[in-house]
Amino acid sequence: MNIDIKLHKVDIPADIELGNIVAVDGEFMGLDVKRDPLCLIQISSGNLDAHIIQLDREKFEAPNLVKLFENKSITKIFHYGRADMAHIKYYLKVDVKNILDTKIASKLARSYSDSHSLKTLIKEFINIDVSKQFQSSDFGGELTTAQLKYCANDVIYLHKIHNELNKILIREKRIDLYKDCLKFLQTRVDLDLASFKDDIWSH
Repeated sequence: MNIDIKLHKVDIPADIELGNIVAVDGEFMGLDVKRDPLCLIQISSGNLDAHIIQLDREKFEAPNLVKLFENKSITKIFHYGRADMAHIKYYLKVDVKNILDTKIASKLARSYSDSHSLKTLIKEFINIDVSKQFQSSDFGGELTTAQLKYCANDVIYLHKIHNELNKILIREKRIDLYKDCLKFLQTRVDLDLASFKDDIWSH
């Protein structure tokens, strides 16, 4: 399988054409938003392409990316968008509009499984066993070819996976519940950024 991987410095080109549904992922130095900076953003149109943006971690100025995230006419597919959206909001100062999330969809659709990792979903729906060897690696410096391929794998399959999960959600009559969860996702991100990590609905 030939994947078209392009590395961009600071921002995506202003004239890039990605269509109206894109897959998005981020890489950070860790999971503590305020301590661990956002390093990379990966975007795919779903056509075996991956645009990997290496951000300027001094200024975090990426106006074309911000414009994309703000555009309500472009759907963005995440896998566990909660973490990515929190880093994007904190560092790029933007709320991502019009989102889908394959991890939320999987938890609602695939009640027959307790594994909802991206690796599991790629194996089930694409029948490819991807390596997660570089999941915990340094994305803050120069990127290796292996790291770029890892980043690409995080976005190139999301369109197909979401389509398959959506079929199950509709068949099992859980699609409305999924849509309601997506409406709450930005609030969940805001709660995280306000340091409310626990389930506020618990007793």
